[in-house]
Amino acid sequence: MASYLVVSELFAPTHGGTAVWFAEVYARLGERNDVITAAVPGAAAVDARHPARIHRLPLTRVAWLRPESLGLYARLFGSTLWCALRRRYTAIHAGRALPEGLVAWLAGRLSGHRVVVYAHGEELTGSGQGAKYRVMRWVLRHADQVIANSDRTREILLAMGVPAANIAVVYPGVDCSRYSPAPSDALRARLGLGAETRIVLSVGRLQRRKGFAAVLAALPALLLRGLDVHYVLVGSGEQAAELHALAARLGLTNRFHLLPDVSSAALPDCYRSCEVFAMPNIDVDGDTEGFGMVFLEAAACGRPALAGTAGGTGSAVLDGVTGLRVDGTDLQAVGAALARLLEDQPLASALGEAALARVRAQFDWPRVAEQTARLADVAPASGTSVWQR
Repeated sequence: MASYLVVSELFAPTHGGTAVWFAEVYARLGERNDVITAAVPGAAAVDARHPARIHRLPLTRVAWLRPESLGLYARLFGSTLWCALRRRYTAIHAGRALPEGLVAWLAGRLSGHRVVVYAHGEELTGSGQGAKYRVMRWVLRHADQVIANSDRTREILLAMGVPAANIAVVYPGVDCSRYSPAPSDALRARLGLGAETRIVLSVGRLQRRKGFAAVLAALPALLLRGLDVHYVLVGSGEQAAELHALAARLGLTNRFHLLPDVSSAALPDCYRSCEVFAMPNIDVDGDTEGFGMVFLEAAACGRPALAGTAGGTGSAVLDGVTGLRVDGTDLQAVGAALARLLEDQPLASALGEAALARVRAQFDWPRVAEQTARLADVAPASGTSVWQR
């Protein structure tokens, strides 16, 4: 039976697509896996349910060290090598090139293990061209295999000199048992909105590259078209004050709802309550969206999506098939696409239905686990997420 040593600073209950990805996939790949990850609040409840053995470390940066991450690397390497020398694994899987990939490569070479490194688009494009980038590129070139999270990420890896034969594309997934098109008025009830109000929803970290400001800026034109539309944004982050200020300048304070406190359990109802999911992502000085797991969550709830043309979101949203993709820096294009999805109900329904069918066929977590297992020619132990029960 296959077993994996997973080294990832990001793992549930940490928020974010990557943390969810690893928790979900390795829950389905048997009970002989070890996961080395960060000690975070709420971890005990996750670790008690997850079938893998979870090893939590204090992975914090220390300001007076040079580099600040030296202690983090030392702790990761010590635990990874200790596990790799005690047990024989099918492979060591590293969540990113840095810091995990470098640590995994060294431990793998010392213990005789095959090393697989995950690559995410935003990681590759957001690190500049300095020393960090050069080390990351070296790790990816020397890994036994690299898992790219999108077709765009694969293209970037090829441009970095990673051999094509070493790259496998495995898309992130979604839990189709949690995210489904069941009717819900929970979000409308929370906000006091009637059934006739159209909701445009966004979910994600409040960062410029997500393109949330463009959605907000498109609202006045939608209102002039006679659409009773509200914009709901679920998330928190550094752009919150900027978005509130923009809403005030546009006179949209009563139509813009920023919800930073939506629980994981309540999130599916947000998707079910909206007409359109929107994240017209953009490139910000090389920082861009690698895939966009939120698009899959919206699709699993049967909702059409509006995505940007930057980054790797073309793997998550098929333009004209499961949603629309436009240049997120073109406010007129963003507004026109939103108007089209809100006004053309047959089109929106067709796109939502196609998105739902595609996500169930290709992106449900058991499918992703099967693809990951096939990298080692081993079937996953179970298609059920036992740790989520």
